[in-house]
Amino acid sequence: MSLRVAYVGLWVHDQDEALAFYTERLGFELRSDVSLPEMGGYRWLTVGPPGQPDIAFTLNVPAPPVFDEQTAAEVRTAVAQGRMGGFILNCDDCRATYEELRGRGVEFSQEPTEVPYGIDAAFRDVSGNQIRLVQPAPAYA
Repeated sequence: MSLRVAYVGLWVHDQDEALAFYTERLGFELRSDVSLPEMGGYRWLTVGPPGQPDIAFTLNVPAPPVFDEQTAAEVRTAVAQGRMGGFILNCDDCRATYEELRGRGVEFSQEPTEVPYGIDAAFRDVSGNQIRLVQPAPAYA
């Protein structure tokens, strides 16, 4: 058996705003943007880091039919508060990437900091999802 991660789902408040953040500020690629009228207008929107075609993020709005309105509102609140997990982006030079992303308007909640596993910085996307930027130490690369 061979299992591979293909998509990681992110809850976002607004797909267009999230698409702009991931493509214009982080430099991700648009992978798919498909409207599915047969699913109530559901929009399948994915982005991914350049050079990594095997993995993409789905940018999903919490809404019916996946959630009822009350649950969707609870998920939106949890995302905005940074309670829905997040993900880690590895890089070769955390400090240089930090400066480059700041120059593109990314607001960091933590500057690059030396930690046992490397150099670590943190920011949130436009919906509140937590993203860590890590330059792994050789033992963790």
